[in-house]
Amino acid sequence: MRIRTVSSLLLVLTVAVSMLAFSGLAGASALDKWKPDFDPSGAKYKCIVSNVSTPALVGTHAGFEMRDELWKRTNGQIYIDFKPLSILGGEVEVLNMLQMGAIQGMGVSSVASTNLGPRFGIVNLPFLVDSFEKLDKFISNEKLFNHFLNAMDHQGITGLDITGYGNYGWATTEPVKSIEDAKKIKFRTAEAAVNQLSYRNWGFNPVSMPWPDVQVALKQGVITGLDHTPAVCNLTKKFEVAKYFTQINYAQGLFIWIFNKAWLASLPDDLRQTFIETVHDVCAANREKTAAWEEDNIEAAKAAGVEFFQLPEAQMEILKDQSKDTYEKYAGEINKLYPGDTYKPDNFLKEVQDFLSE
Repeated sequence: MRIRTVSSLLLVLTVAVSMLAFSGLAGASALDKWKPDFDPSGAKYKCIVSNVSTPALVGTHAGFEMRDELWKRTNGQIYIDFKPLSILGGEVEVLNMLQMGAIQGMGVSSVASTNLGPRFGIVNLPFLVDSFEKLDKFISNEKLFNHFLNAMDHQGITGLDITGYGNYGWATTEPVKSIEDAKKIKFRTAEAAVNQLSYRNWGFNPVSMPWPDVQVALKQGVITGLDHTPAVCNLTKKFEVAKYFTQINYAQGLFIWIFNKAWLASLPDDLRQTFIETVHDVCAANREKTAAWEEDNIEAAKAAGVEFFQLPEAQMEILKDQSKDTYEKYAGEINKLYPGDTYKPDNFLKEVQDFLSE
């Protein structure tokens, strides 16, 4: 018990130090323009929620939308203190804070989510949930989608819903028009085993790196390419260095909105139900904006001189074929069942594959 208490205190200290460091480096808060138009000091319940990205991303801005909508629906009883921009650190360390209860929620990227919920890796598998249409279809299947969201239940964490940030491809410092071109690139990938294995199976050179380190690494040539979505690359200034983008659209970029299970359970029944409904409603409305938002950012990047490419269809088929090993490697982890699962499929991965191919 003493060890657990000390660990919790250290995590809380880490949060405080991170926030102070951010304040000192940034001067005036980078979040001033997103301040609430209400005084949150009277809230009975406070929920600190983290995200690594900028609120300029439509899927990240959902955190502020949840804050404002929940305040209205609970008449000021619950305040979501949303902290984007990696204020609390990288995703792996923040996941640990969430599990320990030092914070209450997180909009975790799908690529990092597998560190505590391997089942979440199903959406990172190449060319499975690889379009806005397939994502909508997956979400529409309540049985499959709820099983997906339950991926971290055994870790004391509840998944409630998702928002998006576009289609994954390659931002690079030199043109990539073929697989051979791609083999010359040092690609940054998230700290996620599924993505790293995919890149190795494709014969590429993946470099695992926390998101806050990417900008400097790209400028210094430590990496020469970036595995991400065009809108994120545009809004976070990656296109200032990497002026080429290859649209392979192999997966959807997602934020999974996860919360500490014990904290949720501590809320009165009516407020807990309102909290859950608010997250669902905000995420559903937010997702409707993503496709148009991505296209707007692609057009803005093109206007700024970024060149966009697509691989020949024959080479796309090669990548899809080489991705089979990734499926085989992670099928067991994705299909693993835990005591808290209410749905117990024999083969969750195959059920999703079959459903999306109908």
